[in-house]
Amino acid sequence: MQLLRDHGVEPVIIEYLKNPPDEATLRSLANMMGLKPSQFIRKGEADFKMLKLKEQLDNDDMLFNAIKNYPKLMERPIAVAGKRACLGRPPEKVLELLS
Repeated sequence: MQLLRDHGVEPVIIEYLKNPPDEATLRSLANMMGLKPSQFIRKGEADFKMLKLKEQLDNDDMLFNAIKNYPKLMERPIAVAGKRACLGRPPEKVLELLS
């Protein structure tokens, strides 16, 4: 966040655990990032293992549903600017949205 502030952008923080994104929002974010859900799901998370999602990595519908119901599974942060988004890892990647 400080990186954005240093570039004159005040980020809007969405507390995804208090206000989990619905499936339509998750699909929209994936589309804006150009990623499949398997590319922004936290594979080391306990819920990932409990739900046995390793066998479902090719099933986008299943993964979107899992992230919707278990929002901790979503890799973060995700930065959004207009109709573009990116995963903020490494943090400098969000600067691409500013150009």
